[in-house]
Formats: sequence, C-alpha cells, structure tokens
Amino acid sequence: MASIVESGWRYLITHFSDFQLACLGSFFIHESIFFLSGLPFIFLERAGWLSKYKIQTKNNTAAAQEKCITRLLLYHVCVNLPVMIVSYPVFRFMGMRSTLPLPSWKVVSTQILFYFVLEDFVFYWGHRILHTKWLYKHVHSVHHEYATPFGLTSEYAHPAEILFLGFATIVGPAITGPHLITLWLWMVLRVLETVEAHCGYHFPWSLSNFLPLYGGADFHDYHHRLLYTKSGNYSSTFVYMDWIFGTDKGYRKLKALKSDGDEVALKEM
Repeated sequence: MASIVESGWRYLITHFSDFQLACLGSFFIHESIFFLSGLPFIFLERAGWLSKYKIQTKNNTAAAQEKCITRLLLYHVCVNLPVMIVSYPVFRFMGMRSTLPLPSWKVVSTQILFYFVLEDFVFYWGHRILHTKWLYKHVHSVHHEYATPFGLTSEYAHPAEILFLGFATIVGPAITGPHLITLWLWMVLRVLETVEAHCGYHFPWSLSNFLPLYGGADFHDYHHRLLYTKSGNYSSTFVYMDWIFGTDKGYRKLKALKSDGDEVALKEM
C-alpha cells in the first residue's frame, strides 16, 4: 500500500509544480470531497428517504437548496481559491513540502490530531465572538439562514466569516509546516466532519454514538435551531469546550428531557 501511494505521489510531483499541487490541487480535492459528501443529503431530504433518522421534521425548499449551492460556488471561487493562493508563500515559509519521502503514518496522525484539537479550541472562541449581537446581525446570520441545516450549509457563510473562522483550520498546519499529503488528508477529514455535523441526520452509525467527545450532527443541529443568544454548542468537532464553559447546558437539558420521556416539559421549552 505504501509503495502504491509513493508511486502515485511521485507521478504528481513529476507532472505538476509545487504551486499547482498546493493551490489548484488542494482546491480540486476540497471541491470534490465537499460536494460529493454534501449533495447526497439534499437528495435524501427531497426524496424523504431515511426520514426516521432526520433530526428535524422540517425540510428545506428546492429553491433554498439551490440558492445555497449557487452561493457556495461563488464563495469558493471568489474567496476560498484566492485564500489558498495567497496562503501558499506562508505555508512554504513555515516548512510545507511536497517532496519524497512521504512522512510516516505516525507523524501524519500526530499532526492531524493536533490540528483537530487546536482547530476546535480556536473555532470555539471565534464562533462565540460571532454570536455577539453586532457580528451575528451583520456577519454570522448568513450561516444561520438555514435553521434546518443540510450537508452543504456547513460552508454557507458570509465571506468575512469564511476568512475569520477559516483561520482556525489553517493555523495548525501553518505552525507545523506539514507535508502536502498531510495537509490534504487534514482538509479531507475536516470537510467530512463539518458536512456530517450539518447533515441534519443522526444515524445509528454516526461517530457521535461511538466517540464520547465527538459532537456530530445532533449536537450541532441544536445550535442552528435556537436564537443566537440561547444557542450554545459553539464547538466545531468535540464537545468538551462547551462542557467546560457551560455553553451546552440547554442541549444537555433537552437530551435529559428526551431520555426521561418528559414530553410536557419538552413542549414548554
């Protein structure tokens, strides 16, 4: 397996420049993973399949879904791609490389774990700041246009928010200067995680059922359902930051009421 990956990587670095791989290659991988993982949830919602796993009974209109896709394409080309191009010299300066040999899986996994932990910490505080009155009204409210989220809404946001919270995603790699293949793997995992968190479905196979600290769709869906001053659940991937700072109390109370079957109290919330 390692030799196949190494051979494939040798082909890439032989036929494409470092800039092409780091910028255009990263953009292509991001777009492919994002839309291939997010689009199925639109079709699930429209067809009504697996509705028993849907967290909210409300569905988005076709027009709302199409608006999301159109805006995303615009944001990705006009914001994400230029950011990748501008960030390239910074990552090169910090030590990012694309040459052989490839890093060991131990190095890759350690760095990606570090990225997830750091990203979650930075994202939590940035997200809380975006929920202050002025910033929510003028910036973050764009992301909350979809009270019933679906996979693609994970990256539907005001351009200023894309830049602001995007810092949480790139700060880890900027610090460590990873191999490009590590950066690609981190990007793929982060995209899959945020799409899952916004998918609107809680499946029996959802990671949150197996990883105690993982938030997932049920955790983040609660954040979208409530008003900005009462939402909580600000973390991106894990739940411990909200637990430490008490910003998940409403969610935990709701979960307790559901588990106790207290339907009367649930309707009064």
